[in-house]
Amino acid sequence: MTSLRIPSEQTHGSGHGRPAQGASTALRAGWRWVQRALIGCALVLFVGLAVLPALGLYRPVTVLSGSMRPTFSPGDVVIDVPEPISAVRVGQVISYHVPVGIRQIETHRVVKMTGPASEPTIQTRGDANNVNDPWTAKLEGTTAWRQVAVIPKLGYLINAMRSSTLHLIAVVLAPLILALLLLADIWGLGGKLRRPERRSSPRIGEPATDAQAG
Repeated sequence: MTSLRIPSEQTHGSGHGRPAQGASTALRAGWRWVQRALIGCALVLFVGLAVLPALGLYRPVTVLSGSMRPTFSPGDVVIDVPEPISAVRVGQVISYHVPVGIRQIETHRVVKMTGPASEPTIQTRGDANNVNDPWTAKLEGTTAWRQVAVIPKLGYLINAMRSSTLHLIAVVLAPLILALLLLADIWGLGGKLRRPERRSSPRIGEPATDAQAG
């Protein structure tokens, strides 16, 4: 005959863990989205500030003075794109090396042009100034850099990242952390290990899993 194992106490709370399990799954899914968002932002910044400018597609210039207000202000970043020198026209805002002093880069509006179109001599003025710049500059080569966009206040972040501590964080620690997050996402680390399922006791009238023939 078949002997049945009758449980001494019936378990009624087998479904109590489902809400906690659902919350844990939602937290893991949210953390994966945070990881991907951080990785995506880091890639966008890296490509936008390092890769594309290095390819010569455009050039970011941080504004240091208020001579071009209200067109742009200190702390803004001007985005310049290359174009042929022969295409430079009066009224455009271009970035060029000042021909005097330390030859810093100046981003001002062209107000006068003389000479041949292939090597013009320009005079510029800041939009906030009442007089022209006290020099003229001859554009040489084949390419000039013309302003096409302004990103407000991004220059403050770039200047802050040039400090030794933030430079270490931005160049070494941040990429390392993002790489570890990416590997964790690829390998599926950090997830909650699946617990072994509890085997419920047989009900009365059902054969037990460890029944013995007698």
